[in-house]
Amino acid sequence: MTLGELFLEAMSSGVITKGEMTWVTDHQNSFNRTEEAVAQRLGRLIDQGNIQLGCRMPLR
Repeated sequence: MTLGELFLEAMSSGVITKGEMTWVTDHQNSFNRTEEAVAQRLGRLIDQGNIQLGCRMPLR
């Protein structure tokens, strides 16, 4: 998983899982400048309520 993939999935579904949030925090020390900006954007979207913390329902 990359931060870019995680960001796109969160944007398309409107949900980020607890496991994904854990992954972001565990890997933030290795982010480059671009990834840091993406992580900050993700945090702002969560703070604004545009992305919810939860679980995704599988598509049938």
